[in-house]
Amino acid sequence: MSSSGKSITVIGSGLIGRSWAMVFASGGYRVRIYDNQPGLAAKAITEIRKQLGELEEASMLRGKLSSSDQMALLNSYDDLEQALEGAFFVQESVFEDLAAKQSVFQTVECLVGSEVILSSSTSCLLPSNVFSGVQTPNRCIVSHPVNPPYYVKLVELVPHPDTLRTVVDATHTLMTQVGQCPVRLNKEIDGFALNRVQYAIIAESWRLVEEGVISVRDIDLVMSEGLGMRYAFIGPMETMHLNAPAGLEDYLQRYGAGMRRVLNSAQPVPQFSGEAAERITKEMSELIPSQQEHLSARRERRDHLLMGLARLKEKH
Repeated sequence: MSSSGKSITVIGSGLIGRSWAMVFASGGYRVRIYDNQPGLAAKAITEIRKQLGELEEASMLRGKLSSSDQMALLNSYDDLEQALEGAFFVQESVFEDLAAKQSVFQTVECLVGSEVILSSSTSCLLPSNVFSGVQTPNRCIVSHPVNPPYYVKLVELVPHPDTLRTVVDATHTLMTQVGQCPVRLNKEIDGFALNRVQYAIIAESWRLVEEGVISVRDIDLVMSEGLGMRYAFIGPMETMHLNAPAGLEDYLQRYGAGMRRVLNSAQPVPQFSGEAAERITKEMSELIPSQQEHLSARRERRDHLLMGLARLKEKH
């Protein structure tokens, strides 16, 4: 799939929409950004220009094109029909509301040809629900990015039960071409893969803090200075495979009973509310205050480190 002259429409100009626009432009695609709030798409272009300039100065710009060349590929629209003109791929990135997303796709379907792929950025809504009002769901797919998409390259591809294999393949090719790392889910499931794994980690971390086993600071260190160090390069399956002399089968023989014992000791799903939530939130806020300036500074630090990590991974 060549990017020469091809257009992608991004619907929604918030953080995720802007990030998708930057990713697609870095791959050489023309990007048409639409927002139903007049002026917001144009404002997004201004914000992207600032970000790309900063990334170029820091030698962290993605793709082979300069920031000015990438900016030349971006256009903003307040009219949806105009924004969809000539697009072969539509990436919806409006706020996480089922009715809003359903409305977007029902409208878009009437304005594009049957060959155009319709993709949603939803992080938790099932494709069968998001595309329930679409007449041709076989060309629909969820492409769930990880926040922030420009720095974290994983994209979960989640099909509607009727999605054609060719649509999954074409979306996989596109995401690979623009530098993302797509993974295929063979069928839809609540939470997809990433959030199911993430929520399992959050639940056990929360339980350990709630029960007084460990502090908020130290449980975060368990991940950032322990598990996260290797998980940045290898996943849990390979970790098991490498952590026993004779591989995965050996690991399961050695540690399978212990894993079952620990997992069976886990308490029910935390409620994430009440006195425990107040106490844990207070402890977290003492480490990183909740005022916007402190959170923004930590997000900037996160993004800078993630980009450095991404560059390191590219070399290995």
